[in-house]
Amino acid sequence: MIHSVQRLAFPADDGRTIIGCAVRQKETAGHDSAPVHADYIRLTDDNTTTTRSATGAVRAQIARILSLDIDATHFPALGKSDSVVANLQAEFPGLRPVLFYSPYEAAAWTIIGNRIRMEQAARIKDRIAKEYGHSIDVAGRKLHAFPTPDQLRCITVVPGLTATKIARLHALAYATEDGLLDPTRLRDQPPELSLSELKKLPGIGTFSAELILIRGVGHPDVFPTAEPRVAKAMAAAYGLDPATAHDLPRLSAIAETWRPYRSWVTLLLRTHAQESA
Repeated sequence: MIHSVQRLAFPADDGRTIIGCAVRQKETAGHDSAPVHADYIRLTDDNTTTTRSATGAVRAQIARILSLDIDATHFPALGKSDSVVANLQAEFPGLRPVLFYSPYEAAAWTIIGNRIRMEQAARIKDRIAKEYGHSIDVAGRKLHAFPTPDQLRCITVVPGLTATKIARLHALAYATEDGLLDPTRLRDQPPELSLSELKKLPGIGTFSAELILIRGVGHPDVFPTAEPRVAKAMAAAYGLDPATAHDLPRLSAIAETWRPYRSWVTLLLRTHAQESA
């Protein structure tokens, strides 16, 4: 039996081509894993398309989006020394982060969504994709990909976006074209350096930089220091005094025991908190 198709459409990491992807995975008994299969369509600058099984750079980007490029061999062992983590792993077996399609799109989301409701930000992002991005047919359905950096630089007016946000999106496009949001480099170098570089982008503070590194780059071992919901979830899960939710050094010390999967445990905590609300 095959799960329903997961359809994706996004600018490739090269910043020029558009990928439409259909992801499928066979259903298995219990919690046994099964191979993930992805077919993709590649739309190039001259509007030609090719369809094939995912290989090379496209395969690597799809694997990153689904966090399938991370070796999770030692992740279950965290639960042996931390009962909170063990309970979370039992509650959400096999759960891995699903990322933004790229650091570029993650950064665009943080700029668009700054100081407005997520629902409004999502509508604005969808409008930008439909009006400025490419459309592509994926498994019988038309999808609209977010604009490439070159397309994003052409945007001048978007209802709901201030001139400041549009200027920041333009700066993001230039930075992406200059290689400043390269996912491999941002993941391979020390997280502190990547965060420092990301915060040099206009409109990107600590919260946004951490989001880009965790959910855009897919770094598995970053503890978010500017996410109040994570701190609150930690305090609740570990039975700490509510005031501890503001004690960052103490929370960071607890998170040290989650290495090298701090981002993943954070996801489990947030998911548990959301489903328990």
